[in-house]
Amino acid sequence: MRAGAAGLALAVLALAAGGAPAAAEPAEVTAAGADLVSVALKGDSMSLRLRDAAQVSRDAAGHDPAEVVLGPDGGLAGRVPADKSFAFLGSPGHAVWSLSAGDSGFPTLDTTEVRPGVVTDDTVALTVRSVEGPGTFTAYTLSGLGTATPLFGSGPALKRTVRLPVATRAGGVVWAFDAAGDYQLTLTGSASLRSGQKVSAEATYRVRVPAISPADQAPLPAPAKQAPRPGGQSAARALAAPAAAPGPAAAPPAAAKAAATTATGARQVIADGHVDMGPQLSGDNWTIRIKDDRTSPPVWRETDDVVLQVKDNAKITVPAGADFLGRQGDAVWLLPQSQQAGIVWPGWNTQHESVVSGVKGNVTWILKGVDGPGRFALFLTGSFGKADVLFDSAKAFPQQLSVPLNTHAHGNWAFSKPGRYRLSVQMNGTTSAGKAVTDTKTLTLAVGDSTDPNSGFGSGSGSGADGGGNGDGGVDQSGGGPLPRTGAGWVLTAGAVGIVLVAVGVLLVVLGRRRRAGLATAMSGGGSTSALVP
Repeated sequence: MRAGAAGLALAVLALAAGGAPAAAEPAEVTAAGADLVSVALKGDSMSLRLRDAAQVSRDAAGHDPAEVVLGPDGGLAGRVPADKSFAFLGSPGHAVWSLSAGDSGFPTLDTTEVRPGVVTDDTVALTVRSVEGPGTFTAYTLSGLGTATPLFGSGPALKRTVRLPVATRAGGVVWAFDAAGDYQLTLTGSASLRSGQKVSAEATYRVRVPAISPADQAPLPAPAKQAPRPGGQSAARALAAPAAAPGPAAAPPAAAKAAATTATGARQVIADGHVDMGPQLSGDNWTIRIKDDRTSPPVWRETDDVVLQVKDNAKITVPAGADFLGRQGDAVWLLPQSQQAGIVWPGWNTQHESVVSGVKGNVTWILKGVDGPGRFALFLTGSFGKADVLFDSAKAFPQQLSVPLNTHAHGNWAFSKPGRYRLSVQMNGTTSAGKAVTDTKTLTLAVGDSTDPNSGFGSGSGSGADGGGNGDGGVDQSGGGPLPRTGAGWVLTAGAVGIVLVAVGVLLVVLGRRRRAGLATAMSGGGSTSALVP
């Protein structure tokens, strides 16, 4: 009986073991457009979450990082550039893999759920507590013309802690690994409340790095000059989707923010903080507006009500290899791809709920013209420093960019001279019902401390084909004198005028010679021995 009971027990245990469900494989999440680390502070309770792009767009709470896997899809293999600002990644040519897929949709580090004035110094410490994996982990940010700044990592020369300002979203973040395999990164967030109480939270991130096989067999070169396009052709390209379209909306978190509002008539000069340009759809009414994220909830503003001010603290000099911005050493005013304190941080998005749910296919962003005293360029900086020029006022207009739905992206906005710039921008889409929708607006920027931003408010539509006109010969110039135009439209106009002037001059010379010849003939017939020599 004892033997029978023992056998029965073993059989029951075997059945129980066989019937137990296997541990579910964690879901893979793309880092494109995500808040890799989203720090929240509610009372004296801190949390670290991972919010994918769809969750960011609807302000959902996010994932427990331990329950998902980042990679292996959506990343980018490359080699350490021969640039001293990337030396922290290793020797030039060393193979590395970036969690970010190239030059758009970079993830962020988010502290927008920590209000100013709540913690000491208005900063949160983010620390790499441990890294388990076959290689080295490095986190860094990109800004400007391929400049990289290390944040923290597991390498011997890297810091383990970075301090993040509260109420901000630090963009242009790259997580890089130099060996294939599975990693577990344990990160700790901490801060001190004004009362002196310490608060902290810990989370473990899982990253799966594929075999690192860079396409280039040599270090990536410095940004190269963009090849000229055939005259008169539109510059069309596609921006890789930084995020998959969101699935069914999850139930909003209990502490969700209030919905964004729309404001009209309240003029704003914006010199700091995060803003995006993007479309909204109401029925068949398609409108480009500017999303002002400086407040919570954010405010969508009319483009006529906003002037973006680019102060002299954004001025840098053109480095070697950035020919599309000018000669090495020239001054350029640059709004960088990643956020910097004291500098406005403009981006573009197709994340408004009305667009995500009411549009099919990509949104086309067209730069129709630029009105300003110098050259304008919008470019992206890739994970390993290479520049990708999206728009360039020295090229023929129109120029266009294909932007997938649910995209939120930032680039480098560069201006070669101080003054007022008006960018004529158009966005086109197709509704779910198949109706084509379009809108054209003017984005105004005041560049340099010497430029009065208040002179930029006006009603110019910027829809002219000659470089940003309003249909009557130019963008509205209220508040200032006429500005020279940039771009091929202006060059062609000047060339046409020059041809006309040359033709008139030739005609006058021919007529003058005929007149003098006739006069000489008449005089010789009258006995004069003098002759007029032409």
